[in-house]
Amino acid sequence: MSKKVLIIGGVAGGASAAARLRRLDEQAEIILFEKGPHISFANCGLPYYIGGSITERERLLVQTPQGITDRFRIDVRTESEVISIDPAARTVTVNSQERGQYMETYDELLLSPGARPIIPNVPGADHPLLYTVRNVKDIDRVKEQVQRIDGGSAIVVGGGFIGVEMAENLREAGLDVTLIEGNPQLLAPFDPELAAVLAEEMQHNGVKLVFSQRVQGFTSSAHGIGVQLQDNMMLEANMVILAIGVTPDTVFLQGTDIALGARGHIIVNEAMQTNIPHIYAVGDAIEVHDLVLGTPAAIPLAGPANKQGRIAADQIAGIPSTYKGTQGTSIIKVFGLTGASTGSNEKTLQRHNIRYQSVIVHPSSHASYYPGASSMMLKLLFAPDGRILGAQAVGYEGVDKRIDDIAVAIRFGGNVSDLTELELSYAPPYSSAKDPVNIAGYAADNILAGRTAVFTYDQIAQYDPAQQQLLDVRSSLEHGNGHIPGSLSIPVDELRDRLHELDQNKELLVYCQVGLRGYTASRILAQHGYQVKNLSGGYKTYKQAQFKPMNPFSSSNEHTQSGQAIGSATHSNVPKTDQIAVDTVGHSLLTVTPSSTSTLADRSFTVAPPQQNSLAADVTTHELNVCGLSCPGPLIQVKQKMDGLTDGDQLHVLASDPGFYEDVKAWSQMSGHMLIQLDRGKGGTIEATLTKTPKEQTDASTSNQPAADPASTMVVFSGDLDKAIASFIIANGAAASGRKVTMFFTFWGLNILRKSEPMPVQKNMISRMFGMMMPRGSQRLGLSKMNMLGIGPKLIRGIMGNQNIASLEDLIRSASEQGVEMVACQMSMDVMGIQHEELIDGIKIAGVGYYLGQADRAGHNLFI
Repeated sequence: MSKKVLIIGGVAGGASAAARLRRLDEQAEIILFEKGPHISFANCGLPYYIGGSITERERLLVQTPQGITDRFRIDVRTESEVISIDPAARTVTVNSQERGQYMETYDELLLSPGARPIIPNVPGADHPLLYTVRNVKDIDRVKEQVQRIDGGSAIVVGGGFIGVEMAENLREAGLDVTLIEGNPQLLAPFDPELAAVLAEEMQHNGVKLVFSQRVQGFTSSAHGIGVQLQDNMMLEANMVILAIGVTPDTVFLQGTDIALGARGHIIVNEAMQTNIPHIYAVGDAIEVHDLVLGTPAAIPLAGPANKQGRIAADQIAGIPSTYKGTQGTSIIKVFGLTGASTGSNEKTLQRHNIRYQSVIVHPSSHASYYPGASSMMLKLLFAPDGRILGAQAVGYEGVDKRIDDIAVAIRFGGNVSDLTELELSYAPPYSSAKDPVNIAGYAADNILAGRTAVFTYDQIAQYDPAQQQLLDVRSSLEHGNGHIPGSLSIPVDELRDRLHELDQNKELLVYCQVGLRGYTASRILAQHGYQVKNLSGGYKTYKQAQFKPMNPFSSSNEHTQSGQAIGSATHSNVPKTDQIAVDTVGHSLLTVTPSSTSTLADRSFTVAPPQQNSLAADVTTHELNVCGLSCPGPLIQVKQKMDGLTDGDQLHVLASDPGFYEDVKAWSQMSGHMLIQLDRGKGGTIEATLTKTPKEQTDASTSNQPAADPASTMVVFSGDLDKAIASFIIANGAAASGRKVTMFFTFWGLNILRKSEPMPVQKNMISRMFGMMMPRGSQRLGLSKMNMLGIGPKLIRGIMGNQNIASLEDLIRSASEQGVEMVACQMSMDVMGIQHEELIDGIKIAGVGYYLGQADRAGHNLFI
């Protein structure tokens, strides 16, 4: 006797179960209900249709109702919503667009209703410019609006997988995008230091990020829709995507006695059976077993839903398949980067009071000597007995297969020692003899065996110099280009000869760039009787974890803070051209135009070369990689390399220092060499291509700097009130006379630009101490002479007020209004622990190269 099986819901779980059941039982009567028009579609592919990676809408439709009917003889009923179930009578009630309301009986019932987007209970939640992303109908609405506003603006609320994917694809579609996340990081499955890398990639690609802000409501505005945030602030855009999470679509099950979890998920056993006989459930609406923790979990992923649908079909057909649980393996593309995770993260382990240890490594995606290798960040979490609890990775290449390797190890109850023994495929283009998975296993094994002890980047905030000593074992050049404040520099190769410089009564906190040299140093020191810990992931992890989004509520975003709208920047704010003033003997000025990949972050430019260029024949291109060097290192190496080239040769440079982007433009102006390409590449890597110009042409170029644009530059080194006043008096006077003025603030001079109120930025202990000792803003500056415990500045300000002389703050405002360019030195900010958010609005961040480029064209230069 054949069975009558009803399946409620299609997509991954329901459609998979229907197809599997038909293959197992040709005689069964299978009816599949779907309340929407599409029975099986690529839910995970919806955002990529918006961004243009998927160009044909039909490709989103995995299977059509007619197709599944023809192939599997399944009765597919779309636009049919099951509104209630009677388990005792084994019937369901259906609301059908075609048939009206009716009842259908069943022998076996499979529930696959999925999950629906959460709509916040705030004013304006029914605004017509609010969109969700659940099905093809939703994405059609989004696509129509994107095409309608054509390069307008969008706000994405929610920084989970759907929110991040939508933000990326809206950006790819040409929109100005702001993403709002209520938590202090994106992508909850990732720990903060890895999430920071992905967030920085989004910001580099022009997505504005707003963290730790909850939406209070929505309202109509001049731009279309306003998003009300905390502190009475508002963002405006042409559309808003809601992606704050999903909730199981199980309201229709209330009153059926089907057991539901605390959040409304259907509770099932390993056979996918509910507590009611003959009723099964699969997909995003169910509560399953967490494979790592052994606790209930709800993980809405397509892979588990497909597997669950297959197992439910097996059970209905009499095959005793079981579902062992889920470990939440997931992956996401974030512009050029890939992030992937499996198992538990630190937050989850801490919430369940599970003891664990962690290790971070930065191996190359394949053999470093083979072209194209890139670094990845791989984090491994493991129990004191070595059992693997979870892993996360971020990188440009090879992230997927490393997380997949570890996911398999977790599935089979693997230990970190198993990772050291995995024999994985190797050839230089694909991996290294020691695969990144092996390396993570070795690092974890060393910790468990007691060969090394580690500390983590977030523990540096508790650094106690009375009991501990920070030791940088990188080269002196690396230390000079950036280090953890308060650390002593002793390169690892000099360590044995300089042990006398260390305090044996203190715990040594050792670090290198990624952890490998630190491990070597820790082994040396431990065997000489020192108590030592090595920084897991090294200085690179420490720096990456410092990322904080740029403040979107700056003056460039037309902000006000008294309930008025803060306009989201639109594409009209992007300059159409960026002139590089290099005149190489009769050639017109080079015009830098945004390339097809340019973004609001001013990422990518190509330079149109002159129509005729005698240097173009027989051009040789040389390579220079200065990634990892900080200002002024990259610029010095560029100059040294260019000095050794033949006239007409090209130099292709890769750099990672953020200031290099402005520096190399300025240097090309100053030197007369031709900058023909400049691009912010993946992960913030900067690419520049320069052509060496003959000396007689560079001499002619630099001697013919435009005299019609008189300029003045000054370096403001001092943070004294009187010198600051003098600086801005000169700057205002020069600007009033028609001169272009650039003020380069470095070291103590940065205090002039600091905001007076504390900003909520995360800092380590040394940076916080620096911040407390230094004056916060112009109103707290002291005098260079007769400070008199703060009385002197008050007297000076009083006299200036009585004489109607503008205050320093008025002078700063006046300078800004007159177009005085105020530049903060990137290197000085790093050394003094000052972050961009702490500076007043309108300050440019650049390096010494940018200043020198301006100074080279100036009529006079001052140092104050």
